[in-house]
Parts: sequence; structure tokens; C-alpha cells
Amino acid sequence: MTGNAYYVTTAIAYPNGEPHIGHAYELIATDAIARWRRLEGRDVFFLTGTDEHGLKMVQTAEREGMTTRALADRNSARFRELGKKLNSSNDDFIRTTEPRHYAASQDLWRRMTAAGDVYTSTYKGWYSVRDEAYFDDEELTEGEGGKKLAPSGAEVKWVEEPSYFFKLSAYQDKLLKLYEEQPDFIAPKERRNEIISFVKRGLQDVSISRTTFDWGIPVPDAPGHVMYVWIDALTNYITGVGYPDDKGAQFRKFWPANLHVIGKDIIRFHTVYWPAFLMSAGLPVPQRVFAHGFLTSEGKKMSKSLGNVVDPFAVVEEFGADPVRFYCLREISWGQDGDWGRDKFINRNNSELANNFGNLAQRSLAMIQKNFGGQLPARQEGSADDSKIIAETITSIERMEAAMATELLHEATAELISALGAANLYFADQAPWGKKADLARMGAILATTADVVRRCAIAAQAFIPAAAGKMLDMLAVPVNQRLLAHALDPDLYLAAGTALPVPEPVFRKFEAKAG
Repeated sequence: MTGNAYYVTTAIAYPNGEPHIGHAYELIATDAIARWRRLEGRDVFFLTGTDEHGLKMVQTAEREGMTTRALADRNSARFRELGKKLNSSNDDFIRTTEPRHYAASQDLWRRMTAAGDVYTSTYKGWYSVRDEAYFDDEELTEGEGGKKLAPSGAEVKWVEEPSYFFKLSAYQDKLLKLYEEQPDFIAPKERRNEIISFVKRGLQDVSISRTTFDWGIPVPDAPGHVMYVWIDALTNYITGVGYPDDKGAQFRKFWPANLHVIGKDIIRFHTVYWPAFLMSAGLPVPQRVFAHGFLTSEGKKMSKSLGNVVDPFAVVEEFGADPVRFYCLREISWGQDGDWGRDKFINRNNSELANNFGNLAQRSLAMIQKNFGGQLPARQEGSADDSKIIAETITSIERMEAAMATELLHEATAELISALGAANLYFADQAPWGKKADLARMGAILATTADVVRRCAIAAQAFIPAAAGKMLDMLAVPVNQRLLAHALDPDLYLAAGTALPVPEPVFRKFEAKAG
């Protein structure tokens, strides 16, 4: 990997159904991280996509009376559309049914085989179709009617079939060494502890092929076998940057990945199986895997039976992408479970975006239009109050930078709102509307406020990109002066006399539904 490169991925979504708000949350969060790294001046590659093989896809297609390929095409398109609705800046959208991915997966398999880590045997054990995972007896619980359940609550079935196995047991010590040498490899901390405990209990070899269906990537030189879906799925991360051309410029530039963003339910696959596969293949392991939490709806687990599943397309259609993005990043503590609540959403939007951010920009810029003919007035050098609010704003953005170093999205957005709150107090205390007898002072207050809005809008581009971009346009900020360094530079201001367009409201206010 080259020094300025930054590679970040979501987990690829399983398209046996429509996207839900959890998919949207992961995409929003990962996009915010990618956008922030670009603000830092990094050369970012951001990958997302769909994981289209496996038995679940076959069964869903059969229920719907269509081919598995048709189901994958239809549903994958919906996930791609969701990214566009959310204003995601992903550089690529990978589908595991693409020829490039077949080539990558089969090359990885051959490398693991050449390393002596793949052998044939018969698989006998408990398998969950919903989780696409195998489980030991001690991991199972008893359900209704004597059913055996996986930790996720999914029913497991006893499976016996010929299979290829991967010598995962040979990687126990290597994985523990990885966790020790790269303490940030697994985050948050509670997930790291969970995985270390799991690995220390002892690893079993894992079945990595199936023979009971053919919807998958064929195992090289093994007719009748298709790859276990997790080998196929995990390999997408290297396919996306050009593998198996491991000497290619793109792969050398971006691999190993800086960050995989995933849900906490698939932490084991990404922090045990994936690094072991890569070690076997002689490839570098990722630098970091972050497992986020799940979302509830109005405090309750989402389920079709309760009728409380949140449709991300519907909420974006009603409220717009930026307010939805902001709520997810601001309301939900990164790494923890969170809740989608309509009233909480409206309160956040109205108080923090429309009032705190939008009104400050609209009022100050409207006064510039009215009193200074739309030209940015001059600042007053030596004003302690003006210098103080600029310094405080820079300090808040520095705190945002510190929070984003470990992807603490909720802390970064909290610092942004804190900076805007301080700016609103400054604006109210200075009361520029009462300075008509002293236009120079009025202008200085407005120029200072405009500069605070400029700095905050630059930082906000990672979280609310469309709205922040509109604000920067209203401030006539050149496109080449919209990086984080420009927000942090204490000596950089817009020049007095800069012509500003007529301001327009950037954020809407929403009302709670009656009843």
C-alpha cells in the first residue's frame, strides 16, 4: 500500500430481500469515513456491493418462482440504487457473480491449496442456512418443538456431505499473534475480547465447499463442488482492487485494506476466517475491522410481523438524504446498537440542522446581502471576541479530526454541533442587527460568522455532503479550498469584497405526524 492511499469497505449485502435501514446505516457510516479521509487529502478507494451466492438465494428464488440469476440481478440493482439515494461516494460496486470475482476467488483457493491448507473429507455437523455458517453443539440452544438454534436464533439442520476443508486449526497461534501485534485490528474493544476468547478456546477446521447445490463459484479442478459462500464473499475485498493481478498498480496501491466496516453478527468471519485465508495465501491482512451495532425501530426489534421495518427509500423520499445521514451518524454511538425513532429524528433535524446550522448561515448571509450589497465585508483585526470564536471553531474541528482517527462518528458530529452552538451564542451576543450606526463593526461580526460557517461546512462535507456543498457555494468558497486543511488554517479567510450569491435556506423543518 502506498502512503497516501486509503481503502475502506462495507460488508457486501446479501440480496435475498430488499435493503433495510441497517444496510443504509452501514453505507452512510462508511461513506462518511471515506469522505473524511478525502477531506484529509487521502487518495481513497471505497468499495461496496452484493454477495449473491449461497443456498438462501436459491431458496428465495424458488419461492418467488424465478431463476436465481434473475433474483440476484433484480435485488442487487436495488442496493445499487440505495447508494445513489443516500449520496454514497463509493468508487466501485462489486457483485460476486461477476467474472472478475470468479477469477479472484479461484486464484485465492489455488494459493491456499498450494500452501497445503486444503484437504477433502466428509462434513457432518449443524448448518444454518440463514447465517450461512456452521456451529458446534455447545453453541446451539433448544428451540420450540426440539429445534436446535444458532446463536442468532436461526434454525440449524444436520448436514452430511463430501467437502473440502480449510486447516483453520493451524492458524490459532498466528491469529492470536496478529491480535497482539495489531491491537486495533478488531474494534470496538468488546468485539476484540469476544474474538480472542473464541480463538483461545480452540479452532476447528472449517468446511469450505458444498455439493448439494450449484449456485456458487466452482472449486478449481473439483467437479460438483462450489465454494462455501464466505470464501467467495470475503474475497470481494481483494477483487475490488484488482486481484488476482497482485502485481497490478491498483492492488499494490490499496491492499491491505485500511478498514472493513461490518455488522457485529459477522465479526467472526472477518477477524478469524478472513485473516487466516489471507495468511494461507501469502497475502497481507487488513489493518482494521470495525463491527457496528444494530438498529431498532421506535425501541423495538424490527420485524415484518410487527410492521415496524424501516424502509430507507421511503425515509429518504420523505426527508432527504442529508437529514437521514445526519441522524444516523449523530444519534447512534459508533459500535453500539441504536434506534430509528421518528420523533427523535425530527427533533435532531429541526434543532441541530435547521436551527443551529441553517439559521446561522441564513441570517448572517441575508444581512450581508441587505447591508453590504452581497459582498463579504472586512474583518476587524485585533477583535478579541472575533478571534476567540474562530479559535474555538478550529479547536472543535481538531477534536473532530481526533475522533475520526478511530471512526468515532457520533463524537465528530457532536463536536460539529458544539462549534455551531458556540457560533450562535457569539452571533446573539454581538447582535449585528443593532450595529447600524457602526457598519464596520456589523460587517466584522458578519464576516467572522461567515468564516465560522465556512469552516464548519468544510468539516460537515463528510456527513451532510449536499447541504455542506450548498453552504460553501453560498460562501463562494473555491472548490480547491474545501479540504480539512483549509478549515484548520488560522490564517486563511475569504477575501473582503468577495461577491456572494443570494442565500437560500439549506435545511427544512419537519413536523411530527399528528396522533
